Amino acid sequence: MRKVSIFGATGSIGQNTIDLIARDPDAYDVVALTGGANIAQLAVDARRLGADLAVTAYEDRLDELRAALDGSGVEVAAGQAALTEAASRPADWVMSAIVGAAGLAPGLEALEQGATLALANKETLVCAGRLVLETAEAHGARLLPVDSEHSAVFQALVGEEIAAVERIVITASGGAFRDWPLEDLANATVEQASCHPNWNMGQRITIDSASMFNKALEVIETREYFGVSPEQIEVLVHPESMVHALVGFRDGALMAHLGAPDMRHAIGYALHWPDRRDLPVERLDLAQLGQLHFRAPDEARYPALMLARQVMARGGLAGAVFNAAKERALDLFIARKAGFLDMVAIVETVLDRFEGASGLLDATMTLDNVSETDHLARKWADEAMIKRAG
Repeated sequence: MRKVSIFGATGSIGQNTIDLIARDPDAYDVVALTGGANIAQLAVDARRLGADLAVTAYEDRLDELRAALDGSGVEVAAGQAALTEAASRPADWVMSAIVGAAGLAPGLEALEQGATLALANKETLVCAGRLVLETAEAHGARLLPVDSEHSAVFQALVGEEIAAVERIVITASGGAFRDWPLEDLANATVEQASCHPNWNMGQRITIDSASMFNKALEVIETREYFGVSPEQIEVLVHPESMVHALVGFRDGALMAHLGAPDMRHAIGYALHWPDRRDLPVERLDLAQLGQLHFRAPDEARYPALMLARQVMARGGLAGAVFNAAKERALDLFIARKAGFLDMVAIVETVLDRFEGASGLLDATMTLDNVSETDHLARKWADEAMIKRAG
């Protein structure tokens, strides 16, 4: 039996992972499941899979989790320290699906144990790519991408040398506002931004899709994971979300990965790697589909992509600044304290402020420095919003 842990078990990635594991329960020994505020779902899944440990990120929900799992034999814990401790428990395969920068510390801890880390948390590489890759190498751990785009690139590169790659093209649905008049975006509501045309995802990632901040993070992640130059990374808007990525080689060949918009493709590939197993996903009928559409992203509609280029050019801790400011700006939008277009303005302001702060972006990349940078960037994002509202 393979020992597995799932961090972010109650989110969409976590639930899809549990769906696959529950179809073959005798093959897996579930070490730990972690979640946030959805205590009922966490408890149901911990019982269902016979997990050794269930952890909620919220310390004030510990009693609720303990009551929900009373008599089950499942150990319970709560808080950020408990998440990291859960990641230190021996496991062969760990799903990293905690949303945001909060996934970095548990992911690093799992790598330090030598586990295979299935990385659905794109912020981990954006904030601390070099640190994460060096940690994996130092401990003989393996990093497998679970974002559909990066899984697609990874699969297209099987048997290929990265030196033969000319370009990597990641696709984007364009999100909820891909066909909106530009002048209407300033008045876009949280509810409108939370409706993805193709994917069933959590609210935060769905809004990030509408603003294309998710794709901006994925561009940075592509550079960190595959080691290509920023100039080799392209983005295409592909409304059907059937082609997840393409890899262009120096002989002119272009390898594409196609599949229905179902995250169990990428999760299942990482779960069973290096084998391919049967997955309960839709098989594409290309004749019925008929045609696929692609177009270049409009930078006036998606300025987050331009900011991602600036972050890659700057390097160092700029990714941590970018992600923290983005997360805080999203918080403000969801709380209706910022408008849709305010989000990119806030992030740009914070990046400019860090650029002028001598030594901050060039600090050594350690977990402590990333955490301190994250904290300061969030504080400056709040200040930027106050100034905009002022």
